[in-house]
Amino acid sequence: MLSYPVNLMPDSNGTLLVTFPDIPEAVSVGDEEEEALLNALNALESAIEIYFDEKREVPPPSKPKKGQRVVRLPALVVAKVLLANEMVRQGVRKAELARRLDVHMPQVDRLLNPRHSSKLDAIEAAFNKLGKRLEVSIA
Repeated sequence: MLSYPVNLMPDSNGTLLVTFPDIPEAVSVGDEEEEALLNALNALESAIEIYFDEKREVPPPSKPKKGQRVVRLPALVVAKVLLANEMVRQGVRKAELARRLDVHMPQVDRLLNPRHSSKLDAIEAAFNKLGKRLEVSIA
């Protein structure tokens, strides 16, 4: 799991401003803490799309400070982040991954879209084509 620490600060409008120390592109607000954290997940996923589009590695989360709240990415999004990061590390572009998987580009685009509910076996196949293995565990 990737759990990103957040900073919650009251702003001048009486709402809570949410920022991520590790992902400065992700910023959100909410009237109450629960709403702010829910909106923060959406902001985090949007920021991850920016990293994917710019072909940059998504930074790993830092260790939260004692009592600091975190936003946990869903498991499928974690798999997509790890896949995109591996592609960046290996210098494999989407077109090359599509060729290796013998699929059309829109399928790879969906595979790297944090908001698309891709099938886990498709992500696993992509990792295999990169010489990696996807492992799932329960904590």
